[in-house]
Amino acid sequence: MRRYGKDADEDDIRSRPGRRGSRPRTRIRPKHEDAAEAMILTVDRGRMTCLVDGGTKDERLVTAMKARELGRKGVVVGDIVNLVGDLSGAPDSLARIVRVEERTSVLRRTADDDDPYERIVVANAEQLAIVTALANPEPRPRLIDRCLVAAYDAGMEPLLVLTKSDLAPADELLESYAPLGIDYVVTRHDELATTGAEAVREYLRGKTTVFIGHSGVGKTTLVNALVPDQQRTTGRVNAVTGRGRHTTVSALALRLPPPPGVKPGSRKALDPGWVIDTPGFRSFGLSHIDPSRVIHAFPDLEPGTEGCPRACSHDEPDCALDAWVADGHADPARLYSLRRLLATKEAHEED
Repeated sequence: MRRYGKDADEDDIRSRPGRRGSRPRTRIRPKHEDAAEAMILTVDRGRMTCLVDGGTKDERLVTAMKARELGRKGVVVGDIVNLVGDLSGAPDSLARIVRVEERTSVLRRTADDDDPYERIVVANAEQLAIVTALANPEPRPRLIDRCLVAAYDAGMEPLLVLTKSDLAPADELLESYAPLGIDYVVTRHDELATTGAEAVREYLRGKTTVFIGHSGVGKTTLVNALVPDQQRTTGRVNAVTGRGRHTTVSALALRLPPPPGVKPGSRKALDPGWVIDTPGFRSFGLSHIDPSRVIHAFPDLEPGTEGCPRACSHDEPDCALDAWVADGHADPARLYSLRRLLATKEAHEED
């Protein structure tokens, strides 16, 4: 049955308006000028726990999710973000992350050296604490070297934290890293509740520090001693394999307690420093790192690279660093350490 006449035109056609109205879509997005700044403390299945108004009497934890306009841009622990929506922090409330501020540093890793997909571990940290047990499990120097390369690539200061010194001495391991001039601290398990934890805290004051290390080295035990009111689950080392179990399953930022005797409300009390505990790992791939950037962590050697051939690996016969060191401009042990770190790109980390 014909609904319209033979000469019907568009004016005769009746259209039903959509439920959402007829307003055309626009590419212009709101600027969210009233967005609140927050720090990401942890990420869990698409939900981020954010600290809003940190260091003030109004600070609170807010649960948020990424806004659609962020697209594929990831959000990680340590990110500074802008939030809109419900910022009350009340149960079942949810805010939206509409912007991620520019990062000052990014710590990355890959699952192994053949993996093309890099994973961002944490953002905006200033220091990387490499936690290594002196025994049970045994130290893995190749893995330490890889973490150092990642720290130098990210522009972070490394800190070597040696645990379980009550089981084995630290002298031999420290001697091999002495030419790098890395800060270090040695702890004993029976002293963590007292002087041991305080000795580590001295290197963390006023900084954001990422703690990394393979499973079983006592990383989470150390973090629990540093931040006593935030106890995370710990595990044991397997007696057969000598490896630890993964007990920390997600990265978490924890604020250090203020130093003893500090006046409440002072800068040191409001910003005592942050510790970011990360899950233990058994491999640390470096496929995403350009070895040429590692030389920037050796300011005493960097001027000597001016005479190097293009794309010099700094470990070949024509490398100008050999003559630079031979002329007395730098310590030969420093050149050896540089080449040892660069070689970790090609060497298997569990050797």
